[in-house]
Amino acid sequence: MIPIFISGPAVEPVTLNEMKAYLRVDDDDGTQDDLIAGLVKAAPLMVEAASRRVLIEQRWHVVLDGWPAGGTILLPLSPVIAVDRITVADPSGDTSDVPASAFETDVLSDPPRILVADAPQPGRPRNGISIELRAGYGATPDAVPATLKLAIRILVAHWFENRGDAIGEQILPPEALALVSPFQRMRL
Repeated sequence: MIPIFISGPAVEPVTLNEMKAYLRVDDDDGTQDDLIAGLVKAAPLMVEAASRRVLIEQRWHVVLDGWPAGGTILLPLSPVIAVDRITVADPSGDTSDVPASAFETDVLSDPPRILVADAPQPGRPRNGISIELRAGYGATPDAVPATLKLAIRILVAHWFENRGDAIGEQILPPEALALVSPFQRMRL
């Protein structure tokens, strides 16, 4: 099961102005703004990859061939805000919604999971079940843990100060990796 990105995030965990203040960049003409904005957009992706956690609310789509034995679906994204919709395809490809009473979403477990009971079986052998969900800590930067936002700032500062000098380095500088480590999610 591979998650498919649909949309989001609407905002970045760290704003351009916050990052400029952290970097102590005082240029009133904005000559560094495009560079810093690009780094601020890229750094959360690296922190998300290292922690295997979604920071700001995003919409995702997960497709399954069939219901797993035992009826428990372990979701590949964390944290999950909500499962918005589950559909099942019939043999002709038409989809119908799985009633909310047929499944329960457990967003507190890690990994998050969906417990399915009494859901209709898909009518096609491949990609018969579709799950639409929202993942992330929340819709605003305030919802993101402060240590992950600090890891983003450290990473952006590292990239800003070492432009073109990073050969053979690890993904995150050690200081940022130390902040991300407590949040790292194990692979399934």
